[in-house]
Amino acid sequence: MSPPFATPRARALGFGMKKARLARKLGVRELARLAQLSPQEISNWEHGKRVPRPEEVATILAVLRVAPDERARLFDLVRHANEPDWLAAATFVEYERTASAMVQWAPSLVPGLLQTPAYIRALFATTPRAKADIEERVMRRLARREVLSSRHALPFRAVLGEAVLHLNIGGREVMAEQLRHVLAVSRARNVSVRVLPEGCGHHPGLYGPFVIFDFADLPPIVYLELYRGNGYLYHREHVADYRSAAESLSALALSESESERLIQGVLAELEA
Repeated sequence: MSPPFATPRARALGFGMKKARLARKLGVRELARLAQLSPQEISNWEHGKRVPRPEEVATILAVLRVAPDERARLFDLVRHANEPDWLAAATFVEYERTASAMVQWAPSLVPGLLQTPAYIRALFATTPRAKADIEERVMRRLARREVLSSRHALPFRAVLGEAVLHLNIGGREVMAEQLRHVLAVSRARNVSVRVLPEGCGHHPGLYGPFVIFDFADLPPIVYLELYRGNGYLYHREHVADYRSAAESLSALALSESESERLIQGVLAELEA
C-alpha cells in the first residue's frame, strides 16, 4: 500500500523547509544546486506532495544552516510524516493561505478571520502574557484577514452558534464593534456568515468547533481547536464525517439574511 498523500505532518514539514529556504533568500533551483538534489523533488517536498528521506532533509537543513531546535522539529515531522492524523500545533496560517475554500463551525467565539483588534485583546486579557506579546499576536491575527480580501480571495463559509453574539467578550463597546465588523465582512461575495439559533436540540456541533480546509490539488484537512493544542485530521472517512456535520449545521442555521437581521437586533441592544 502506498503511503498517505500530503498528510498534515508532510505539509507542516514542507512549510518548515520552505520557510528555512526563504530565510536564506534562496530559490528552489539554487537550493537544489547547492544540495545536489532535484528542483522538482524539493518543490514536491515543500508542498507536502512527497516525503523526503531523513538523509535528504539532513542535507537541505545543513545547506540552510537551520538552528538545532528547528532541525529537531523537522526531523520529528519527517519520521512521522506518513501518519494520517495529527494532534499537534501545526501551521494553521499556512492552511488558510493555501486553501481553495474554508468552512468553519464556531459555537462560542468569533472566528479568527472575523475578529477585531479589541476583541482579540479581550481574549488575551485574562492570560499572563506580556503586553508586547499580546500586541504581536494581535498583529499576526489581523494579518491573516488579508486572505478574505486579496486578489484571490478565500471562499469562507462560517456558521456561528448564537452564543457567539451574546458572550460579553470585552464589554458592550467591544462586542458592538465586533458585530458591526462581522456584518460588514459578511457582505463580501466570498464570505457567508450564518447563525445557528439556540434551542436546536442535539446536533453535531455540540461536540466542539472545527474547520474544514479544501485545497485545489491536495486532499482536504479538518482542524480541531482544543483548549491546549490543536488537532488535524486527514483520514478520508473522518473528513467525510465532518463535512456531513457541516452540512447538518448549515441545514439548521438561519439563512444569510435572517442571520444578518438577528445580528443587527443584538447589535441594537448593545448600542441602546
